[in-house]
Amino acid sequence: MSEERPIRMLLEGVRRFHDRAFPQEHEKFEALATQQDPHTLFITCADSRIVPEMITQTGPGDLFVCRNIGNIVPAYGEMLGGVSAVVEYACLALNVTEIVVCGHSDCGAMKGLLSPESTAHMPTVTSWLRNANAARSVVNVTQPGLQGQEAVQALVEQNVRTQLGNLRTHPAVAARLADRSIELHGWVYDIGTGTISVLDEDERGLISVDEAIARLG
Repeated sequence: MSEERPIRMLLEGVRRFHDRAFPQEHEKFEALATQQDPHTLFITCADSRIVPEMITQTGPGDLFVCRNIGNIVPAYGEMLGGVSAVVEYACLALNVTEIVVCGHSDCGAMKGLLSPESTAHMPTVTSWLRNANAARSVVNVTQPGLQGQEAVQALVEQNVRTQLGNLRTHPAVAARLADRSIELHGWVYDIGTGTISVLDEDERGLISVDEAIARLG
């Protein structure tokens, strides 16, 4: 018997969704058929191991998701395109109240940033990763000598900080921050343990989800 093709698996999954899952949430999908009202813009990596709705236990209509290699947000004006349009639309059309930038362990984009020769045959990827060069520079200066997974993890965490900084250069975000109608959050997801660490920008460290919840009061 030949190996099942991935497209068959996808199509059978679609059939199961339509026949089993969809009917259970029919009213919700009916309400979403002509409008959306997500509360959060969730910016994360395109890595296939990251499933935002599973991690956050949210459903259809809750998250406005933007995925790309390295959960990168180019500074405003540098690479106006898909990510910038998503940010602007989320802030001005959908009026989200939260933006989460979520990096993750074992990030291939960060590995590529640390070893540029590994992406030399992918010029578009190489160009895209330049938007995270500042993160690499910070890690090189503040944590010199790191190797292997320690270096990758340090860069993952710093990249989240860097992309939050880039977000603040976007006019739509800056305006919403000025009137305090939106908040920015940095997360790091550990694939192996299923845990999220939350960026504490004041202390420049990471705290647990439990501590982040406690601080909300």
